[in-house]
Amino acid sequence: MAGLLIAGGPALAEDFPFGMELTLDAAPMRGSKRVPRIEIAENGQAQVDLWCKSAAGQFSIANDSVIFIPGQVQDNNCPEDRATADDVLLATLAEMTNWKRQGDRLTLTGKQTLRFLLLTN
Repeated sequence: MAGLLIAGGPALAEDFPFGMELTLDAAPMRGSKRVPRIEIAENGQAQVDLWCKSAAGQFSIANDSVIFIPGQVQDNNCPEDRATADDVLLATLAEMTNWKRQGDRLTLTGKQTLRFLLLTN
């Protein structure tokens, strides 16, 4: 069990994944291999690669509460179906209110639930 502790702090399963990359737990959209992913820097700055578009953003954490503030979005000349899915996903991320980490999984909850897998390779 000592391997799960950080300098006497909480277990790793309870830590928000700052400094990590996450992939949405979803299948790719038809005609694409891309699945949305988020890279979160230690300071909460995020780079979000959606189904087609890309966006910057900022995560703020307090206990089990989370706030995601989307920033500038890059259009990338997306097909309409992917552009719409990107807009919905970005709006859903902005509505998240709580987070929970269990091992290599991060669950964000709000009006909907989003699950992400931490890339550990």
